[in-house]
Amino acid sequence: MSKAKVTIVGAGNVGATAAFIAASRALGDVVLLDIVPGLAEGKALDIAQSKGIFASAGKVTGGTDWDLAADSDIVIITSGLARKPGMSRDDLLAKNAGIVKSVAQQIVRTCPNSFIIVVCNPLDVMTYVAAKVSGFKKSKVIGMAGALDSARFACFAADELKCDIGDIQGVLMGGHGDDMVPLPRFTSVAGIPLPCLLPQDKIDELISRTRNGGIEIVNLLGFSAYYAPAAGAIRMAEAILNDSKTILSCCAFCDGQYGIHNTYVGVPVKLGAGGVEEIILLDLNEQEKAQLAASAAHVNAMVEKVDTMI
Repeated sequence: MSKAKVTIVGAGNVGATAAFIAASRALGDVVLLDIVPGLAEGKALDIAQSKGIFASAGKVTGGTDWDLAADSDIVIITSGLARKPGMSRDDLLAKNAGIVKSVAQQIVRTCPNSFIIVVCNPLDVMTYVAAKVSGFKKSKVIGMAGALDSARFACFAADELKCDIGDIQGVLMGGHGDDMVPLPRFTSVAGIPLPCLLPQDKIDELISRTRNGGIEIVNLLGFSAYYAPAAGAIRMAEAILNDSKTILSCCAFCDGQYGIHNTYVGVPVKLGAGGVEEIILLDLNEQEKAQLAASAAHVNAMVEKVDTMI
């Protein structure tokens, strides 16, 4: 394909890190946008200069003008308020819904053929907002959550097992938050199911820590994680641009899969040139089905709230 163009909205920690990873992996031209004058320009210039060391192709530009994003292949939305200690993802709902609505309107104006990857929280609901406002095909609007949650689960499992994290393939479903649904039965270590290697009490500890993985970092740093979320977003962008048919967990639109209708929620998908090309259907047991249904219901409750705001 011709050289790609990736626009990242928001030059904060997540956005700037995503821009750096995209540039270092030579995804194509990278545009970094922010409403604060000078912020995106300065970070883009710094990243562009780093390319003289990595010697990777593609331009890196930054600014406040949305016309810079014209004809982008992928737009990654990181803009919005980040969580602070004591703040839940639900607390972010109204403010970030307004931000994502504005961003989606600009995407429609400047790059109507792009894919949208949403990173800001509450993740599942903000993905819904981006899809509703843009009117884009549902398979082209995706939320970055499962990739991050799976990575956290794999990190904690690798530490517990003292094994290579690359051997671990984690699967998580449901909303991005306290009611996410890690699936140990479908999580493998070099092909071996996780329950064959760890007792249930240890697995429960890993699940609990994964569910609280975001707030653990917030409590340590005073602000949200950004290296891993940025890496997750770029991995998704790569899968689409390279048509690699990568299977990973994402926030995707379900319309009947797993008994979930008209809802954006975390499920395992195949990502390629068409965006979400397939939702992978796993044979969940009754407990897993119940957990997923409860998680989807929580997402739907927030969607009902946000519908009155946009």
